[in-house]
Amino acid sequence: MKIKTSVIVLIIANSCLPARYNPVGAQLPAKYFKLLEAAIPRVEERLNAEPDATLAILEAQPGWRHFPSFILAPATLYAKPHPSNKRYGDQRMLLLAQRIGDLLAAEYDKGAYTSRQDHDWDTYMWLEAYRVLEKVLGEARRERWKKALLENLALLEPKLAVRERYPWYNAPFIITSPNHYAIYASALLVGGRVFDKPEWEGLATRVLRRFVTEEQAPDGYWGEQSQAGPTTGYDFLTETQIALYWEYSRDPMALKALRRSTDFHKYYTYPDGTPVETINDRNRYWSVSRWGHFGFSNFEDGRRYAEFLTGFFPEEDDDLESLGRTAQNALYYHEGKTAPIPQDLPQYAHTMKISAGIRKTGPWVVCLSGLIAPKTILNNFFLDRQGNFSIFHKKAGLIITGANSKRQPELATFTETIGEHITHMPLTSRLQMDKGFDRLALSYDVFFATLDVSPPSEKELKFKFLVTYKWGEASASLNLQLILKPGQTLETGAGKKIVLGEDKIEWGKEDIGGWIRHNGWTLRLPDDARLYWPVFPFNPYANGPEVNIERAVGRITIPLWEGMKERGDQEFDFALRVD
Repeated sequence: MKIKTSVIVLIIANSCLPARYNPVGAQLPAKYFKLLEAAIPRVEERLNAEPDATLAILEAQPGWRHFPSFILAPATLYAKPHPSNKRYGDQRMLLLAQRIGDLLAAEYDKGAYTSRQDHDWDTYMWLEAYRVLEKVLGEARRERWKKALLENLALLEPKLAVRERYPWYNAPFIITSPNHYAIYASALLVGGRVFDKPEWEGLATRVLRRFVTEEQAPDGYWGEQSQAGPTTGYDFLTETQIALYWEYSRDPMALKALRRSTDFHKYYTYPDGTPVETINDRNRYWSVSRWGHFGFSNFEDGRRYAEFLTGFFPEEDDDLESLGRTAQNALYYHEGKTAPIPQDLPQYAHTMKISAGIRKTGPWVVCLSGLIAPKTILNNFFLDRQGNFSIFHKKAGLIITGANSKRQPELATFTETIGEHITHMPLTSRLQMDKGFDRLALSYDVFFATLDVSPPSEKELKFKFLVTYKWGEASASLNLQLILKPGQTLETGAGKKIVLGEDKIEWGKEDIGGWIRHNGWTLRLPDDARLYWPVFPFNPYANGPEVNIERAVGRITIPLWEGMKERGDQEFDFALRVD
């Protein structure tokens, strides 16, 4: 049987699937209701213990940020009829939702609600609670909530209108992130429908329709900086707003956009539910997302993807904002049949139209990125696309990370210094993925390099870099970022064995002895490799390096030959084994 090659390539025969498909995952929406119900006592207990607590006091506790979003949890439990929702019609849920809403109205009257960052996120959740509870709020409370909501939503209209005809809905043009702009639009869309404001609904519809017809990249994401590459984590936020647009408009173009988005996210998610970091230009890491599952649930494989993600949520989730999004999923979820996703398959491969791709082979997942993007100087929220390669193993987790950074050329896959000029992002690239053999080529001023990844066995994956000289002279190095875990042992082929902590490590070949072992894996290294620990990557939210040792990485660096012109090409062979 001939397999047709396309942008999406699934490498699997029907015989690889069990006779009856029965994947492990959370049954939805039952798991959503269970998570919401489990969180209710904790919130009730704190509100009872601190009856005079303000939003500032409540949100100062870890896990309580965006506390107003939690209002949708009891509101959904009270208002959503479903066999799995044991709290449907429970007056205790109604009273809790009313109590939270009254607190928000009081805080709004004092000016404390709108002084909070991203309060518009909470306004939408409060609006949804109002929508599902409107008939049981009582006249006085209904009018008080309505007044506050209308005034908050009115603040979004000029923000939306002024940017409506800007060239692109991404950060360099709209001076905010696409996910924020889409949230403005979806909140105004729902508000326009609830409060009979056709001018709001019309403006929001025009903006959201452009999101689905013009702004989405062909590969299914909404780029925060441009369509040239995704911002994987935040893309869940934008997808959520498109899912809302579909719910309220039934625009067929919105459903097509959700189809593309589902394909993008299901392929670029690791087996532990976390988004692939290598292709992300804003975040080095992102937790399993709670956002927008109901958008995926329009499709059989999307329902399975939502089940897969929800299966990683703890039974007692301490993040109240995320639980608000869980409530949103429960409110809008589309039940039906499920179909396998890449994480259920023994192997798959996917390449994008841009220079990035991913392959799973048994327990191994490898992502290759040759994405090219301009270096941003002033905007600390966009990282330099300098990472090109990641390896994940189902048992050991992420081992080599291709996460990007900023103001840290030493963490780039290659650095090239000519005089005082440092190049740490490739000039051009080419990705080739075919029949299990994958090659990523990266060009720089003085040399170009190819990374070849061979088909792995169950326990071992081999890869190599070949560096080819072009012209001129430079000081250059090859670098890999290792996920090393503080508190765990690191040992080497030279007999060194230590427990990782705050103490610095600077080991050369005499200390390494050809290999290092950590967290169940062993990495064989070229002779000239050096290891540095801890290296603290850039944190865009702090506009500086991380300070938590848990966020540190190990750096493997190998100098390229001085005088490459005379010495010729170089080859660096690596082997990674997980027993």
